[in-house]
Amino acid sequence: MADVRVTHDKTVDAAYVHFTDPQLRVNSARMYPCDPVDVDGMINLDFDEQGRLIGIEVLAASSKLPQYLLQSAERLGIEGA
Repeated sequence: MADVRVTHDKTVDAAYVHFTDPQLRVNSARMYPCDPVDVDGMINLDFDEQGRLIGIEVLAASSKLPQYLLQSAERLGIEGA
């Protein structure tokens, strides 16, 4: 089973699910925004130059992702401010 890296910036309530090797620096070549009306929020899919999905950005993450996932996510930003 592969580990998936999840980061969460609580100050802006944004999470990112990474599907790339943490040792590699992979840049997004294309971002596809999902329709905010259909998903009741904003979710962006990032793809590399070969068209592979490399990550998912979730805005309003606390209302879209399970709490256990956000609690175990790597923290970004300044919390408690």
